[in-house]
Amino acid sequence: MTEGPEPEPLLARQVFGDRLEVVRRFAADLADRGVELGLIGPREPERLWSRHLLNCGVLAGAVPDSRSVVDVGSGAGLPGIVLAATRPDLAVTLLEPMARRTAWLTEETERLGLVNAVVLRGRAEEVRGKHSFDVVTARAVGALRTLLPLTAALARPGGELLLMKGAGIDAELAEAEKVVRRLRLADARVEILDPGEASLATRVFRATVPERP
Repeated sequence: MTEGPEPEPLLARQVFGDRLEVVRRFAADLADRGVELGLIGPREPERLWSRHLLNCGVLAGAVPDSRSVVDVGSGAGLPGIVLAATRPDLAVTLLEPMARRTAWLTEETERLGLVNAVVLRGRAEEVRGKHSFDVVTARAVGALRTLLPLTAALARPGGELLLMKGAGIDAELAEAEKVVRRLRLADARVEILDPGEASLATRVFRATVPERP
């Protein structure tokens, strides 16, 4: 037997500010239809805010103003929908190959009134060379050594990668050192984004894609 959805933490107001109501609506949809459609697991509503929404919200604060962003493998919309909901100044593309998920993403962006978000069905390999973005994000998509070439190819020259990772990020980065050098990524580092509660800190790989000669 599962518990009900996680109560909204007080920290949510600090992280989302005047965009909190939109995020609340997204949280309710995830806890209901998101589980029904298999986009998140049946136990995830119990930790929806602490495990998913807050760390995506903290990431939103790390994106510079008025940028174009692509969320690779957007899935349930984490972090893409949260970025679009929290930051109306961003132009967010939700890149997702699976039809069932793109249908959900389209439905949610319309329902939440996110006019700054568009849904694009496809894989990163298929979009490469057709679109480029100021910022590329991804969450729980793959190991850095395989993820970096895919995401770097979507960034404009001088654009940034902001890739959300778990506690094993340092080991992943060590394994990806050769890839980082081959791609000539600048200022590659791990950033820890702390929303004000250490247990909810978000680990992000951040780097700048080089300008083309």
